[in-house]
Amino acid sequence: MNWTHPFLDLEGDKLREECGVFGAINAADASAATALGLHALQHRGQEAAGITSYDGSEFYSRRGLGHVAENFSSSEAIAELPGHMAAGHVRYSTTGGAGLRNVQPLYADLASGGFAVAHNGNISNAQKLRSDLVRRGAIFQSTSDTEVIIHLVATSRYPTMIDRLVDALRLVEGAYALVVMTPEGMIACRDPLGIRPLVMGKMGDAVVFASETVAFDVVGAEFLREVEPGELIRVDFDGSVETLHPFGRHNARPCIFEHVYFSRPDSMFAGHTVYEARKAIGQQLAIESPADADLVVPVPDSGVPAAIGYAQESGVPFELGIIRSHYVGRTFIQPSDTARHSGVKRKHNANRGLVAGKRIVLIDDSIVRGTTSMKIVEMMREAGASEVHFRVASPPTAHSCFYGVDTPERSKLLAARMEIEAMREFIKADSLAFVSIDGLYRAVGADHRDNSKPQFCDACFTGDYPTSLTDLSASESEAAQLSFPDHKAA
Repeated sequence: MNWTHPFLDLEGDKLREECGVFGAINAADASAATALGLHALQHRGQEAAGITSYDGSEFYSRRGLGHVAENFSSSEAIAELPGHMAAGHVRYSTTGGAGLRNVQPLYADLASGGFAVAHNGNISNAQKLRSDLVRRGAIFQSTSDTEVIIHLVATSRYPTMIDRLVDALRLVEGAYALVVMTPEGMIACRDPLGIRPLVMGKMGDAVVFASETVAFDVVGAEFLREVEPGELIRVDFDGSVETLHPFGRHNARPCIFEHVYFSRPDSMFAGHTVYEARKAIGQQLAIESPADADLVVPVPDSGVPAAIGYAQESGVPFELGIIRSHYVGRTFIQPSDTARHSGVKRKHNANRGLVAGKRIVLIDDSIVRGTTSMKIVEMMREAGASEVHFRVASPPTAHSCFYGVDTPERSKLLAARMEIEAMREFIKADSLAFVSIDGLYRAVGADHRDNSKPQFCDACFTGDYPTSLTDLSASESEAAQLSFPDHKAA
């Protein structure tokens, strides 16, 4: 299910969001607004981008590999997408792999008319559903789990589109934030636990939806509210808005890693500004794991807000001891082992004159495989740092994500293989500490993690998955049969 793109992940050592979605209805320049919104969400997916529009009679689509600017910066490109309704998607694949056929929004002509869907998340029973559909005669055009939703809608026997979509989503496990377009209007919905983010805004007479509030800032829209977990919002062309809760009410479990890394710092998430939450995580980290040091140095860019919080709480000066190059382009990086191993130094360089002879506290958002952390510690020592203390603004990432985040298989996660002291030895730091799970919860507005009713999805830290993992269980069972072919007779 997990797939790593060598152009995007220079070190193969960061968690990557799958994608971002944006939708606008009743907008004079819906496709232009969507392209702008996708620009603001580019950090959520850099592999491919797509926009589908509707002009009242026809659907139009343009999709391409690469960044939004490479595909939608020209007036000619926008002119190919007429209409007052449009939805867009930026992609970084976790399920289905690369290729133009998997670029969203996915579109199909159903018996009731056109149907386009942009999906952020991951369906954890997609393989089972796909197998069932294929046995019934379905023909898939992509390898994306999102296409399962289209086939479920197409085969539903309910009379209305909204009922067909609800019928389809009742069969789906996992995480999803969807923007759907039909000839009747736009539907936005979020999984019953709200694992993946989705927000609603207003732009004049237009209603807009996006993965993050920062997209509204860029297009000049007013943020209204989050789409609630399990909520479906239908917006028609006459401006009417209807909200439904067909799945009942559940205890929300939004992804806590949005606070740690995924969302842009200038976004709002779960009622808090991401920037302030990350500073608070750094402050909590300083309280829990102080270090005798001369400088607090962030691993840019994701470690900066937490490092500011750590410095403010500890009184140790904040300095940019690592300078990041913003010009490491996709065409420059080649997917060879040599290029991959030298990626850190092309992306980061020590501020030698500042760190030489100093005791350094390095702040990063997470440790995944540990290879990047090891190289950055080595870089600090080569630059003359006398001590390097590593502090991490999240608990140890010891479990894979199955909800739309690209993570290595568990055997490749450093925290799944080693205790903290062994991890410290692996990255060659003088000390290593992570913020506690309760400390992380305190930083984002909760007193502690309520183990009986967790307020977030934190499965990558705790292994507490909030939904069934049907496909994973099936693959484990299949692997067991391959290893022990006669186990049924035992």
